[in-house]
Amino acid sequence: MALRRPAAVLVALALVGAAPAATVVPSGLRGSVTRPPTKPVCAQNSSCSAPAANAVLLFTRNATTVRTRTDARGRYRVTLAPGWWAVRAGTPRIGSGVSPRLVRVVAGRFRVVDLDIDTGIR
Repeated sequence: MALRRPAAVLVALALVGAAPAATVVPSGLRGSVTRPPTKPVCAQNSSCSAPAANAVLLFTRNATTVRTRTDARGRYRVTLAPGWWAVRAGTPRIGSGVSPRLVRVVAGRFRVVDLDIDTGIR
């Protein structure tokens, strides 16, 4: 006499042997970008920087370059692989460039890194 197993038992046995699906958690950076200084002489109670609206940022690591653009308020968000990335502005360099020049991306999260693009005004 052959044993009969219910279909639910067979499905459960099949699922036990199945490999779990890999979950990819994105990583990257987000933050704001400012342009300091915006005037040669700054007043004490007045801001001397402005949001870098619609600025192009280039993140480079090994042979990979990822491009992103800030929004109208100078905010950005970019998905990047974990590791150290060089940052530069996508326009011809004026002043000392982007600060910081190197940023670290941590696996599985979006770090907040605020950037400055020097205007060259002294």
